[in-house]
Amino acid sequence: FLLGELKIDDDLKITVKDEELASTRKAITFDTVCNDVIPKSITEIRRLSSRLSGYPGMLKKEDFERTVLTMVYTAYRTAQSQGHQKDTWAESFVNLYKLVMHDLKLLSSQAPTSQRT
Repeated sequence: FLLGELKIDDDLKITVKDEELASTRKAITFDTVCNDVIPKSITEIRRLSSRLSGYPGMLKKEDFERTVLTMVYTAYRTAQSQGHQKDTWAESFVNLYKLVMHDLKLLSSQAPTSQRT
């Protein structure tokens, strides 16, 4: 879905290709999160990583989902970049990956009935 059904234009706006799917409430929310909420610059992504690294306990559901979407965007930018820029984007991806893995380990160490809120 993410790669086959999404379009990222030259201005880095993310849209759902399928018009019918794009008109659903969830897709509209997804569009808003992707284009208005998740960070798009290296500076903003580093700021997010720094903020989340100091987060006590598990991330809230919204923060977790947005971080994963930021990882997807960062992976895309890594694939589209070259040289030093590619290394910079890849480093940002790895930092986000480490944060997500830390959060997942916290989740798995909790009681089986605990869920993200």
